[in-house]
Amino acid sequence: MPDSNDKETNQGHGLTYADAGVDIDTGNDLVEAIKPLIKATNRPGVMGNIGGFGGLFDLKELGLKDPLLVAANDGVGTKLKLAIETGIHDSVGIDLTAMCVNDLVVQGAEPLFFLDYFACGALETGVAQDVIAGIAKGCQMAGCALIGGETAEMPGMYAKGEYDLAGFSVGAVERTQLLPRSTLKPSDQIIGLASNGVHSNGFSLVRAVIERSGLALADRAPFQTDRSLGEALLTPTRIYVKSILEALKRVSEIKALAHITGGGLLENIPRVLSPGLSAQIDLSRLAPPPVFAWLKETGGISDTEMLRTFNCGTGMVVIVEERAAQATIDCLNASGERAVHIGEIIEHDTPLITNNQVAFS
Repeated sequence: MPDSNDKETNQGHGLTYADAGVDIDTGNDLVEAIKPLIKATNRPGVMGNIGGFGGLFDLKELGLKDPLLVAANDGVGTKLKLAIETGIHDSVGIDLTAMCVNDLVVQGAEPLFFLDYFACGALETGVAQDVIAGIAKGCQMAGCALIGGETAEMPGMYAKGEYDLAGFSVGAVERTQLLPRSTLKPSDQIIGLASNGVHSNGFSLVRAVIERSGLALADRAPFQTDRSLGEALLTPTRIYVKSILEALKRVSEIKALAHITGGGLLENIPRVLSPGLSAQIDLSRLAPPPVFAWLKETGGISDTEMLRTFNCGTGMVVIVEERAAQATIDCLNASGERAVHIGEIIEHDTPLITNNQVAFS
């Protein structure tokens, strides 16, 4: 028979949530630490403070007559592996915001608010704070408010030091301004906006190239010698929101936009085309940053694989009436973008046709 003292011993120290690996006090400390970051993202329409059961936003503050809400969610993918290995955590927060808000603005919507989901095995306040600081910076760059989020501490689900991210954003657009427009037609012009680099897609392939190269993330980047390989590859996704919204205000002839993410130009432009229309792209007009030449050469990657995996230097595409093409380019460049004419819409059954080759150099 078991000794009666065993029962007393087992009950002598009751388990706590902290014993199980979840520290509520650390989570509370994080909330306090990020409150100033969140406050800095406030914009008209935000109601209440962080800490409630849900974020509040007053649509009446926007003054829209017939608004539609547009929602988007995304993550950062295996780019997080590089952030974890290098200890650089703030830039992936910008990536997270960018991947959501860029998807909103291509439908003509102004991003209004953002919520994040941060999941880890054991909460490290400094790491989480860096990530959320990046998210808040991205929100400021996009003009949207960070109104809430969730920090999930799940022992046993993630290895020590690992975490995952997801983001959720909502925007609004007048019903009459929703994109893409049904008036797309042959002769409409295609404008490409330069990317900052790889952005947040294709990093499983990027990591395979790194492994083949034999380089460490702390080594100098062969394509950008003033930075380490890890720092260069963690350059965050460009946020196009403010420049695009300004162009939409000034150029009524803009008909469609495409965010160039996974699938590259080959798969993302056709998503906004009407049946029977094709995008004819002159690949020689693209100007890929040197990182893409390094990836292609080191990985022995074909041109087609590059074009359907990476943005290859073009992170956003604008389709506009021919007569307003130059005005659109001028407006975007005045807002700090690098916009160039890369093609036009034609009548064809094939969704996308390419001419020439990309000059990876």
